[in-house]
Amino acid sequence: MKVYTFRKGGVHAEPAKALTASLPIRQAPLPRRVILPLAMHTGAPAVPVVEPKDQVKTGQLIAEARAQFSAPVHASITGRVVALENHIHPLGGELPAIILESGGEDHDEWDPAIRPHLDWRTLPSHTLRQMIRDAGIVGLGGAAFPTHIKLTPPEGKGVEILIINGVECEPYLTADHRLMLERSKQILQGVSILQKILGVSKTFVAIEDNKPDAIDRMVLASKEAEDIGQMAPEVVAVRTKYPQGSEKQLIEAITKRQVPIGGLPLDVGVVIQNVGTAAAVAEAVIRGVPLIQRVVTVTGRNIRQPGNFQVRIGTPVADLIALAGGYWGRARKIIMGGPMMGVAVFTDQVPVIKGTSGILVPHEKEIRAEQPRPCIRCGKCLKVCPMRLLPGRFIDFIEGKELDEAQKKHIFNCMECGACTYVCPAHRPIVQWVKFGKAQIRRKKTQRVQK
Repeated sequence: MKVYTFRKGGVHAEPAKALTASLPIRQAPLPRRVILPLAMHTGAPAVPVVEPKDQVKTGQLIAEARAQFSAPVHASITGRVVALENHIHPLGGELPAIILESGGEDHDEWDPAIRPHLDWRTLPSHTLRQMIRDAGIVGLGGAAFPTHIKLTPPEGKGVEILIINGVECEPYLTADHRLMLERSKQILQGVSILQKILGVSKTFVAIEDNKPDAIDRMVLASKEAEDIGQMAPEVVAVRTKYPQGSEKQLIEAITKRQVPIGGLPLDVGVVIQNVGTAAAVAEAVIRGVPLIQRVVTVTGRNIRQPGNFQVRIGTPVADLIALAGGYWGRARKIIMGGPMMGVAVFTDQVPVIKGTSGILVPHEKEIRAEQPRPCIRCGKCLKVCPMRLLPGRFIDFIEGKELDEAQKKHIFNCMECGACTYVCPAHRPIVQWVKFGKAQIRRKKTQRVQK
């Protein structure tokens, strides 16, 4: 099988996937309490339609999307609304959330807007798209972009190619890997639904070549799908290299098309969806089940019993870590996501949200707090940048308050993958500076508008 990859940049980080790659998905117990932020997606927060003391059932709509660029929230457990209040959010700060307490039982009351359709092939594309929106489905690879938006190309922009992203290039994480091994049929059901909505002529399932068992399983499932008349996708192997799973790099690797600066995959006729998202689409359309749970990898050398867990959205991270045997020692750092692009949180009381693919707790000895030194002009950050940018120069521009110059050098085209920081011998926190610089530029623009 041919192995694809993007041309420039990238790093070969220690994968560390062996901790959980062979461990089947386990169903986490029903949480006693869930915290459901109204902003678990890119776009406008959902708006509550319940009040404190209301009784709710699993799958019931509790916050609706009143903007097109938004996603609704559904109750992930049966119980009582105990509060509508600000709560610590995994992505930082405190944001509005609905807090539910379980009554000890689990009763389904699926949102009537998401009726199951075994005969979904008879439905028009706009109906399927609306069902996906009503189910609250967002990208489960981490970005949490509302799926219905990706499935609604602007007028004049046709979609020719659908890529299903099973790359999972972030070290430590294996949730997508296990999903492909254990739920390949469900993933391909979702792929068929996405194909119908988009009307694409070609579909690929991309998997890193360090997952040969997942490649074999998806190839077999594709052949079985073809045998029953489905438009089977082509399963392709991509080289194990970070950030191989990033949209622009994956498109370049497979199609040789390059998304223009400031552009989107739609600009080159491509839509990318994560394997978990495809499985969630099948769950919503065929079974009528909204997005109330997902697979999460709980791992790291400070976790006693790492594993992959099927988890209700809103479950406190502390509950999951306890399920994984707890900590070996003091937790100096907890990361939501992987080590390259994950976000460090200061407490395990934050909830699992729709975009939570993993929880990583490194051992104390793995955590380096190196003192940054001046740039030695070695050029390593230039060589590994997959976007062909000047990462080290961004720090100079931001420190010197040359924000206009940073914009001219396309700071907003940086996807904050962390490859530059990973290789920097001077231990310069390049990504943190880029994030700070982007925030400063946005703040400056807001001030101009207000004046």
